[in-house]
Amino acid sequence: MTEDPICSLCQRPIPPDARPPDARQSLHHLVPKLKGGKGGPVVRLHQICHNEIHATLKEAELAREFNTVEALRAHPRLARFIAWVGRRPPEFHSKTPGRRRKR
Repeated sequence: MTEDPICSLCQRPIPPDARPPDARQSLHHLVPKLKGGKGGPVVRLHQICHNEIHATLKEAELAREFNTVEALRAHPRLARFIAWVGRRPPEFHSKTPGRRRKR
């Protein structure tokens, strides 16, 4: 039996039922593909964690300032999210309510 992969953002395991076809996990390009990150490094995340990243930060911010897991985890809003989601079970998923970032 293999161990479940770990979400790079929240550090919780990604359980088997969070894998395709259910697709509650995804790969995040540390530099967005549209900003030159095609073929660059990717990290595995829970889908809820991935949604939160993109609801919080613009593509340009991700490419310029938040292109490492450490930088993402240090962002104040994402740090609060990580603390919140860390109290939920690994299979927890909910919709990300709208965009939080300012346009």
